[in-house]
Amino acid sequence: MAAVRYTKADWIAQVDIQTLDGGKFQGVVLIAHKSGSVSDESEHTVDTISDTPKEALDEAKALAHRILGDL
Repeated sequence: MAAVRYTKADWIAQVDIQTLDGGKFQGVVLIAHKSGSVSDESEHTVDTISDTPKEALDEAKALAHRILGDL
């Protein structure tokens, strides 16, 4: 389950983090159309690696806002 969920028009952004080796974290954003079509889904990862889950989640939230802003 996503840690945070945003919607804009017919789009949903689900934001979460993944734990990497070495105790680092990376934010992940899944963008999907409300229609539920798998072909409309895309996964995006934050370019930076974070030292804490909170930093990774904050980076993923920012990425989700940028992506939804472009739709």
